[in-house]
Amino acid sequence: MPNVFTTPPPLEPGSRIAVAAPSRPIDESMLDRACERLRETFDLEPVVFESARKDWEWLRDNPQARAEEIMDAFEDPTIRGVIAATGGDDQIRLLKHLDPDRLTASPTRFYGYSDNDNLRLFLWNHGIVSYGATLHPTLTVDPAIHPYLERYLRRAFFQSSLGVVEPAPEWTDEWFDFDSGEPREWHENTGRTWHGENRVTGRLWGGTFAIVEWHLQTDRYLPAPTELDGTILALETSEDVPLPREVRYTLRTMGERGLLERFDGLMMGRPQTFSPDLEWEPPADYGEQLREEVLSVLDEYNPDATAVFDVEFGHADPNVPLPLGAKATLDPAVGRVRFE
Repeated sequence: MPNVFTTPPPLEPGSRIAVAAPSRPIDESMLDRACERLRETFDLEPVVFESARKDWEWLRDNPQARAEEIMDAFEDPTIRGVIAATGGDDQIRLLKHLDPDRLTASPTRFYGYSDNDNLRLFLWNHGIVSYGATLHPTLTVDPAIHPYLERYLRRAFFQSSLGVVEPAPEWTDEWFDFDSGEPREWHENTGRTWHGENRVTGRLWGGTFAIVEWHLQTDRYLPAPTELDGTILALETSEDVPLPREVRYTLRTMGERGLLERFDGLMMGRPQTFSPDLEWEPPADYGEQLREEVLSVLDEYNPDATAVFDVEFGHADPNVPLPLGAKATLDPAVGRVRFE
């Protein structure tokens, strides 16, 4: 683990925040809506970088240029934060073009998740805390920003810590329809599920399951195994909605590699169970099946770990901008998740 983790300085009202597309772009109407909400709701001044207005073909062919923009934004003393336009599926191609010295010389708050967890894990390796939010869908989907999301996004923008993350009163994994303007269907939140009795504190490592899996496969950007000692593994399964047994297989390989036993805790985000491109129909009890598969591996390779499921981060809504690299405390006795 890096000797020192840095939480970049918080933004202030009126701060300039870079808008870039280190993964994929979004269309102009989404870009305009998100930038308007940055201004009107959070009093931030978006600075739209070139990549955010490029098409996907250009971004695909220019990973080095995308990486250069991120480094430029970090180095610009007038910019206090960088937020990704949206996710995607190829950001791992950027990492070899990043110069860690340019990023660590002026740590800047980076906001992104999904495919952007590639960059966030790279920042983790160099001791920089980053946050899980994007322009789309974080700021574009609903007719109004959900109050729960706004509360924690304000903390991620303007405070040094998210503090205690309370369960949301409701949730949805209904797919966003940007053009309809109709509210989505929300469900009452029945709460989180805890496993284990130990109160644990550790730095968060992980993110979107697919991205963690890619990093395990490439084995190029993983921290040394000892650097994961005492950390907390954070995972969420995204709109890919992997078969629960596939998640078990990956966690089992982490166990066989001697990685899973190093985490003191596990935090799982509430799973997204719908995507228009899915090739299978997730069952109504998908979340329960996923939890059972995860616990079966945890019981074998790390039975003393504390785990909590259905935490508000990831692709289901509303969510908190999960701070990778920050210290988290899982306290099953009082059912509390706290970021320090």
